Amino acid sequence: MQGQRPALAWKEGDVPVATRFDDPYFSLGNGLAETGHVFLAGNDLPARFGAGFRVAELGFGTGLNLLAVWKLWRDTGQSGPLHFTTFEAYPMEAADMARAQAAFPEIAELAAELAPHLGKTAFTLPDLTFEMIVGDARDTLPTWDGRADAWFLDGFAPAKNPELWGEDLMQAVHDHTAPGGTAATYTAAGHVRRALAAAGFEVTRAPGFGRKRHMTRAQRPDTDAGTEGQEA
Repeated sequence: MQGQRPALAWKEGDVPVATRFDDPYFSLGNGLAETGHVFLAGNDLPARFGAGFRVAELGFGTGLNLLAVWKLWRDTGQSGPLHFTTFEAYPMEAADMARAQAAFPEIAELAAELAPHLGKTAFTLPDLTFEMIVGDARDTLPTWDGRADAWFLDGFAPAKNPELWGEDLMQAVHDHTAPGGTAATYTAAGHVRRALAAAGFEVTRAPGFGRKRHMTRAQRPDTDAGTEGQEA
């Protein structure tokens, strides 16, 4: 059932593994470096940052991606809040998120700021506006009233969690992307790339992180600008 807490095992002390999917929440090598390569660089951040910038994500997990992009937002002196929306069917316990985040001293300061808010589905700080939409993204994303400038597609591996990579959901991601907006994911699975392309994205394959040969980047063409506001 969506909304229930995930069953976890721990590898190498601090890397949580979802036993339901038999998949770690982030790279056993260096989860923070993976986030930087795949989701930050993969969405051309921070170069694309600007006032009101909105990030959306499939799969909140430990909150590591949020901390990484929030740190980049703050370190690059952006004005106003970063808007971050995440879709998560199985939210982790706050204590488990904190345990996983503690493995990365580079984000310790922000992790301490975030700690009182772990487990909340919405909160606002001076430079961050956060919302978590709990439930199956196939149901919740189509009814979301927002559009993202950058998507972090971070569900578990497509072979183990195919529901989060299907054509209908990738179409919903496209339809909730601002014209010129982007998406990035660690997977280069052919069916994922084809689903993104069928949805209307321009899809490219890029070098992956660590032992992964490739990852996927996608962009919604600017030519969609004339249709803004007409889609759900």
